[in-house]
Amino acid sequence: MKTSKLAEGLKGSEIIKIAGEVNALKAQGEVIYNQTIGDFDSSIFPIPQELKQEIVSAYHDNQTNYPQANGMQVLRETVSSYLSANLGLDYASDEILISGGARPLIYATYQTILDLDDTVLYPVPSWNNDAYTYLSRNKAVIIETKPENKFMPTALDIKPHLQHVNLIALCSPLNPTGTTFKKEVLLEISQLIVDENKRRKSHNLKPLYVLYDQIYWQLTYGETVHYNPVELVPEMRDYTIFIDGISKAFAATGVRVGWAFGPVHVINKMKAMLSHIGAWAPKAEQIATASYLQQTSSVLNYLQHIKEELNYRLIEFYKGFNTLKEKGFSVQAIEPEAALYLTVQFDLIGKRTASGEVLNSIQEVTSYLINEAKLAIVPFYAFGTSTGSNWFRLSVGTAKKDDIATIFELLETALEKLNE
Repeated sequence: MKTSKLAEGLKGSEIIKIAGEVNALKAQGEVIYNQTIGDFDSSIFPIPQELKQEIVSAYHDNQTNYPQANGMQVLRETVSSYLSANLGLDYASDEILISGGARPLIYATYQTILDLDDTVLYPVPSWNNDAYTYLSRNKAVIIETKPENKFMPTALDIKPHLQHVNLIALCSPLNPTGTTFKKEVLLEISQLIVDENKRRKSHNLKPLYVLYDQIYWQLTYGETVHYNPVELVPEMRDYTIFIDGISKAFAATGVRVGWAFGPVHVINKMKAMLSHIGAWAPKAEQIATASYLQQTSSVLNYLQHIKEELNYRLIEFYKGFNTLKEKGFSVQAIEPEAALYLTVQFDLIGKRTASGEVLNSIQEVTSYLINEAKLAIVPFYAFGTSTGSNWFRLSVGTAKKDDIATIFELLETALEKLNE
């Protein structure tokens, strides 16, 4: 029996397909180093102990009925203070919307800003914009970014399309690359958007908005600095909807507390949208998050710890790929800047395996790495790029320190088996 055209046309997750291959090998007793998951192994990266205790206490206190539709007042006030203290962004509690993680907020942004057949501009690789655009029945302008720009979009990429789009979806730090906007690049993009909105206002046209996903902003390393459109160009405040939450910086992907903030008239419509879906974060988790974020020293200690642990893994993987490159293998990596991802390249199309088979596609390269190197990573085509892109996302949220050397031993052996 047929379902709706919308349901029939929805693409399955490429990451889930890779997971199926990994799980089949594991069922046969194989040890696979699965670096595909944009999540944390909670035995390695547990949530903060103080947050856990606050959640338990909130349930003991019977905080189990419906939360407020836009989020508990105490959490919205706490988020307001947290944004002001850490980012210099001043948003009142009524300009903040709480939800069950970031995903409902992204979906609500699409549904609130866009009419049927409106157009979204988004760069690739990027996470799930293709699915949200499809579900909202919108058109897409897709910009395939370049490795020389760390796979971040530029003003030159965006400028030709400005007059023809209704929403621009941006993310920094970026999933899947772990790279960030340079200040001057985001400044230039933001100024273009402000200028375009001045033009639209003079012609009584609907504004051009930006969805700015900064869920990884607290996980930056070394000299990397996180920037956002509103701090760089204050006029962007009228046109920017931020997506944020606790899921990444506090390894709390399953706790499901996210927030959006932006122009109050947009936030109110998003609230109305989500109130019909019931996409609330559980009340106990909201109360707990509010209490935890006010414990400044505990928050800082946890962030220092998780950043050190993630950065160590990212750097070790980065050094490992550089060593392989120096040995003459067709691999390379982009220096990590943020999040839990490393961008790596396997230039293996046309290589011949030990059994004489030629690797003719990225899908075959991906399978070869799983079967021969016991390494599972995600090709960029899973994030919207062309299927010919030979770049991959490697996630370190489930990586054990002691496994990294073994991974590179296996990987080098697998690469040595390939011939021209």
